[in-house]
Amino acid sequence: MSEITYDDFEKVEIRVGKIIQVEDFPKARKPAYKLWIDFGETLGIKKSSAQITTLYTKEDLADRHILAVTNFPPRQVADFMSEVLVLGIVLEDGAVALVQPDRPVPLGKRLL
Repeated sequence: MSEITYDDFEKVEIRVGKIIQVEDFPKARKPAYKLWIDFGETLGIKKSSAQITTLYTKEDLADRHILAVTNFPPRQVADFMSEVLVLGIVLEDGAVALVQPDRPVPLGKRLL
């Protein structure tokens, strides 16, 4: 594992968002959903592709608060532009568990 400095960490913008729309993403190479995430007045609504279909249904994800890296450049995934990276923990079986705040917090707030 390589070390980073605190200055390096400060460059990564991890913010709280709320999933407001979820769609299946059949064109993705691995099973995934298309997500629309509201980051509040700070960033507005951003899109993401997330491989979280093993542990979550579309209904599970509606209105769920998540954490995402918001300052990566957009990335084309099949025919969809992913604008943020939703954070999750990859489990031993390959399933991804979302990282999320443990209580309500304002949308767009940054992890420090």
